[in-house]
Amino acid sequence: MDTAATPNYDSGSIAWILMSTALVFLMCPGLGLFYSGLARAKNALSLMFLTMIAVSVVSIQWYFWGYSLTFSETGGPFIGDLAHFVGRNVGWNAHPNAPNIPSSTFFIFQLMFACITPALAFGASAERMKMGPSILFLFIWSTVVYNFTTYWIWSPNGWLSVRGVMDYAGGTPVHISSGSAAVAYALVLGKRKDYNKSNQPHNVSFVYIGTGLLWFGWFGFNAGSALAANARAVQALINTHLAGSVGGLVWVLLDYRHEKKLSLIGYCTGAVAGLATITPGSGYVSGASSLVFGLLGSAICNICVAWKSKYHFDDALDVFAVHYVGGLVGLLLTGIFAQQSIMALSYPVGATDVPIGGFLDGNYHRILIQMAAIGSVTAWSFLGTYVILTVMNRIPGLHLRLDENEEEMGTDMAQMGETAYGFLPKSMTDSSLAVGAFQLKAMEEATTSTTPAVIQPSVQQA
Repeated sequence: MDTAATPNYDSGSIAWILMSTALVFLMCPGLGLFYSGLARAKNALSLMFLTMIAVSVVSIQWYFWGYSLTFSETGGPFIGDLAHFVGRNVGWNAHPNAPNIPSSTFFIFQLMFACITPALAFGASAERMKMGPSILFLFIWSTVVYNFTTYWIWSPNGWLSVRGVMDYAGGTPVHISSGSAAVAYALVLGKRKDYNKSNQPHNVSFVYIGTGLLWFGWFGFNAGSALAANARAVQALINTHLAGSVGGLVWVLLDYRHEKKLSLIGYCTGAVAGLATITPGSGYVSGASSLVFGLLGSAICNICVAWKSKYHFDDALDVFAVHYVGGLVGLLLTGIFAQQSIMALSYPVGATDVPIGGFLDGNYHRILIQMAAIGSVTAWSFLGTYVILTVMNRIPGLHLRLDENEEEMGTDMAQMGETAYGFLPKSMTDSSLAVGAFQLKAMEEATTSTTPAVIQPSVQQA
């Protein structure tokens, strides 16, 4: 990386973005815990593994050409070039998107977004995907889908960026793209062999801890997207917390209306739905507007989860219903509630070049731009993912789905030779196989019989 001397930067902004980078990284193990808790015990460890291996695989891709394709300053309207191949010219010089910090700081912060996005999609394909092809998929998908869609939204030359799309922290490149990819992955794999049976989460405590880590990391995800330590970052953090709080409460109330029971999984899911919904608008809207984001995002996602039986695909942990739908609602609401006064928080006092907001500022065309972003990213991510997986599935050695006996056994033992719990069998030839399988079945049956029915509509992902 380039280490040439550069101008003086705001040390507080550098410190805040480095802290935000660490917070977003923490979301990856948080997502792993969230997913593994929602899955069955025999598949728990594989989901933890995939959410962390994504960090390693995508980091290498990002260093070699991912960052350059996504944020090069000299690219065209659809994709960047290789000006920053293997970190070239990334150092203490500033990137146009982040004039207050070195480009190296911007590089590592954006890397964490790239790491968690494909990991989100694995929630839809849980409990039936082979892990080797999934790891290769991470590298290919990041290049073919994520680098393209993120360039459109956030690169200075991206075709949606120059048209004025408003996405503060990743509603389109993260939530829309991962949700679309999740649907494609689920369709290519097909439904689980026991799809019509009741599949309850095996460890609600993991879901609880994972939600806490995700919420904590989301402060860096959204507020860090200010790319400076300023008043707009503070506003984004406030909006993030309010939307997550409202989302959790709304989901609990909606579930309670049907079952007269209070669901922890419902609260965790609603909080994540509220956080996903506020993501694109976190730095554009007021605190009062963020309450609307949390309310509508959680309510609409809750309805989509309740209707999941009508889908023609098996989205195991409801990635589509929470992330895609939450991101879509958030982008549309941003087109309505974005305010010039909030954007002005990151500009000098008295600045006259602050962009106009959305519908509240009289800019009725903003919603059309937001819709164009949703449609184009959805199409590119879905089609790109579907083609990638279809081609991989036809290559010897890259078959995507577990064999029937492996699916029955569980991904952990079939693909890893490890298990999340000591009482589970450690290998196919383990003498404790029968005992471990009996204990696992008994535990799952006990969970099904003792878990309140209200939890079933709320079994989803982060």
